[in-house]
Amino acid sequence: MNQKQFERMQSDKGFIAALDQSGGSTPKALAAYGISSDAYSSDEKMFDLVHEMRTRIIKSPAFTFNRILGAILFERTMDSLIDDKYTADYLWEEKGIVPFLKIDKGLADQEDGVQLMKPVPGLDELLSRAIERNIFGTKMRSLIKEYNTSGIDKIVNQQFDIGKQISDRGLVPILEPEVDIHCPDKENCEQVLLDMILNKLSQLDNETKVIFKLTIPTKPDFYTQLINDPKVVRVVALSGGYSREEANERLAQNNQLIASFSRALVEGLTAKQSDEEFDSMLGSSIESIYNASIT
Repeated sequence: MNQKQFERMQSDKGFIAALDQSGGSTPKALAAYGISSDAYSSDEKMFDLVHEMRTRIIKSPAFTFNRILGAILFERTMDSLIDDKYTADYLWEEKGIVPFLKIDKGLADQEDGVQLMKPVPGLDELLSRAIERNIFGTKMRSLIKEYNTSGIDKIVNQQFDIGKQISDRGLVPILEPEVDIHCPDKENCEQVLLDMILNKLSQLDNETKVIFKLTIPTKPDFYTQLINDPKVVRVVALSGGYSREEANERLAQNNQLIASFSRALVEGLTAKQSDEEFDSMLGSSIESIYNASIT
């Protein structure tokens, strides 16, 4: 583990940029960026275009270490270059931003009110490549759709079981058991989820460190106990389908909870914007998310 990166993630002000759209979400991300599906005829071309978009974001003068602590990358982005450097090296060496890798393969079908992660074949090999590419930590998402204690228990167990494998390799896992913002029992789900997380945390040894990426809670400051747990490096919030304005407003009500936004971060950015327009829009977005994250 890189100690400077660890200290930065634990103590510095800022937020995590989620630049990890995968195969299923890439067409939507490109469409929002103004690139329609008729602009590419293969997955290869599609991923080249989204890497160009991510490269433009990362290289922007608005994308700076004094606002952004870390960035979550898709696997292909980790293996791609920016100015002859692998993306993680460019982020840390040129920008001072800590690199993370999305390692999940998407969501399984809903069962017991939740969607577990699909199996992650070749996880050990992927983690070895991540270490070679100087990745600091990982991220993996599952989804709670309904209030179902059995389903939530399965989500938490899966997240912690895989998280332990990742931690044992010297990487810091971001556990992301998302609660759907449209869940009719969202607050009850959050309470059960928190209780189960705290119970699992109590069973970890003191050397194991984790980050949590959670839905902005219904009740402000709901995750204070989790944030203050010595085994927790940071608790970050996903935008979860809220607009950037609403996500920022809700986030700002939670002390020490910081953002890890994806769609809300790039909202309003388009391929046709001039560099000046693009940088100005991105800078405004970053500034608003940063201000909501330092409450």
